[in-house]
Amino acid sequence: MNSLILMVMLASAAGVYCSLAALSLLSQKRLNQWIDPLVSISTGVLLSAALLHLLPEAFDTQKGQHHSLFAWLLGGLLGFFVLEKLSLLRHSHHHEHDGHDHAHGYDAEHAGQGGIVILVGESIHNFGDGLLIASAFLVDTRVGWLTAFSILMHAIPQHLGDFLVLLNAGVSRVRALGYLCLTGLASMFGAVLGVTWLKDQPEVLPYALVLAASSFLYIAVADLIPQMQRRLKLREAVSQVVLIGAGVFLISLIAGELHHHHLHGAAGV
Repeated sequence: MNSLILMVMLASAAGVYCSLAALSLLSQKRLNQWIDPLVSISTGVLLSAALLHLLPEAFDTQKGQHHSLFAWLLGGLLGFFVLEKLSLLRHSHHHEHDGHDHAHGYDAEHAGQGGIVILVGESIHNFGDGLLIASAFLVDTRVGWLTAFSILMHAIPQHLGDFLVLLNAGVSRVRALGYLCLTGLASMFGAVLGVTWLKDQPEVLPYALVLAASSFLYIAVADLIPQMQRRLKLREAVSQVVLIGAGVFLISLIAGELHHHHLHGAAGV
């Protein structure tokens, strides 16, 4: 059990701190160049992880309960919509001069008025990610690592967006990274709570996987895809499609490798 808690904490921390480590090493100009491609890749990652792996795993685990699982999927999507309306869930992927229709100085005003909301919302989001990673590991280690990787791929553009908002508001790089590092502690707390709470309730795990899938689907469809729908040149639009496909391929490749190692390990027992 201790090894499982350690593994889940490591996976949940990776989603936050690997992305923040990358932010600390890159210049703001480079960050501005990377955010749009990363949004496209993470869209493919989240959609494929939800539709090709998390939902099938949940339905295979909870046979005969498809109606209730679909009800949870609907409830999850509506719940995330409500949370976002209440400013308790947010996904920031814009920045000054990114081509979105914001007035000059939007980020400075936005961060100045809602900096606390940004950090509170990020903490809640990270806490939820930790719970989702824990529930996925309790179902299957392969599903756990796949979920953690999917969260990592989305955490990079999300943290990049929040980081740029804070920088454009005049917050120093060191302080902005420090704020985001503090919110990352919520992910590990959620992971530990998830393992200790869910380990004795296996009947809850399929529903947790469905909530994880609904989270991925909501972020991809309600947030990331609209970010990419502005007018673009044909070459840029094709690039988006290719990068989304790369995200799908990446998840399929990782899932195949995890499945291969799982079968190899089982054969050696």
